[in-house]
Amino acid sequence: MLTFIAFLVAIGVLVTFHELGHFWVARLCGVKVLRFSVGFGKPLFTVQRGDTEWAISPIPLGGYVRMLDEREMEVPAEERHLAFNNQHVLKRMAIVVAGPLANLLLAVLFYWAVIAGGMMQLSPQVGTVLTPSLAATAGFQAGDRVLSVNGQPVADWQQLRLALVDAAGSGDVPIRVQVKTPQATTQLRSIDPAQADEDALKALEQGNPGLMPMRYLPAIGGVEEGGVAAKAGLKAGDKLLSADGKPLASWDAWVKLIHESPGKELLIRIERDGKPQDVKLRPATVADGDVMIGRIGAAPLLDSAWMKQLSFMHKPSVAEAAVEALHKTGNTAWMSLKFLGRMVIGQASLDNLSGPLTIASIAGQTAREGWSPYLEFLALISVSIGVLNLLPIPVLDGGHLMYYVAELVKGRPLSERAQLFGQKIGFILLASLMLFAVLNDISRLFGG
Repeated sequence: MLTFIAFLVAIGVLVTFHELGHFWVARLCGVKVLRFSVGFGKPLFTVQRGDTEWAISPIPLGGYVRMLDEREMEVPAEERHLAFNNQHVLKRMAIVVAGPLANLLLAVLFYWAVIAGGMMQLSPQVGTVLTPSLAATAGFQAGDRVLSVNGQPVADWQQLRLALVDAAGSGDVPIRVQVKTPQATTQLRSIDPAQADEDALKALEQGNPGLMPMRYLPAIGGVEEGGVAAKAGLKAGDKLLSADGKPLASWDAWVKLIHESPGKELLIRIERDGKPQDVKLRPATVADGDVMIGRIGAAPLLDSAWMKQLSFMHKPSVAEAAVEALHKTGNTAWMSLKFLGRMVIGQASLDNLSGPLTIASIAGQTAREGWSPYLEFLALISVSIGVLNLLPIPVLDGGHLMYYVAELVKGRPLSERAQLFGQKIGFILLASLMLFAVLNDISRLFGG
């Protein structure tokens, strides 16, 4: 229920603000607005205010502003000056672009509220290097503090992820990451996308080459009910000392041992309540791709002291927060455009597209985490809506803007035939993208 409500609120707020952008500028330009609708389909609820009918419609995947227009209806002679199609091309351009710009402005406001309220950040210091991974191949080690990515300085973990996403768009060019090692020396690590398989490349495109801020203790954080660990008597808080007489220095060493021991009985020495004791267990055999590995159903214990050391509160002044919000909105919009461009030329997978199911899921997750993560989510989606609508695709605002630019250059509108052809192409393209996004959602939902 929370996921459903969070999704409806998100769509309602973002769509309403987008359409209000069109509405406000249309009225400012002297255009009569007949209907303002949140949602598509036959209106469920309407109220008349002046010349405009305000409506809520049943399909919550968008909205529209219907303006007086001679191309769509009979317009009385005395109202022709109020029709959209009779306005100067610059006014029509302003009305069209107002919706996407309203979404970008809303993103700035959301980011400002989050930043001004104070944000808990994580220093860009590596807690865990996953193996195998591109990061492990590049020589990263736990304790490395990342200073820059391709010369771009990073101050927190979020900036690190975004910088890696940006750098991953350069094709097979190695990514240069400057780090300060635990030994206080400065070194250059090189992440090479050319060495990545399909899964590693997808992870890199999302800013994850195998680095994590979290650090785990060689201890049990939790056990899966009915799993091998639970049946063997392991409990949360058990400290791992050795396996078959060999010391276990880290959680990675424990995971490696379990994965390499499917079906093999192991003698594990643990410490519980300050006292050592022995436990026998036999990891279950499970398939990991084409390889069979061991699994016992145990989760690690997070090193809370390490996480406390990494965490810091960032709380700028109101003015500084506004500048940061503008900068963040601009960066997010630019990265969205670059990512879309990489998908067009085949440098980024269409698997990264997300549809309404994924958006609803994330809306619910962030709403459960609190108002700050939820507002950040709304800001990100608002930027995405703004950028998407500015693309020069007929049926989107950017497509109409493209027509009006052509009209401004030619001195006359494009022919109705040309515009109709463009609308058909735009609809097919947009429908294809939506289909890919929904299929990706279903694949994620069912683990495909």
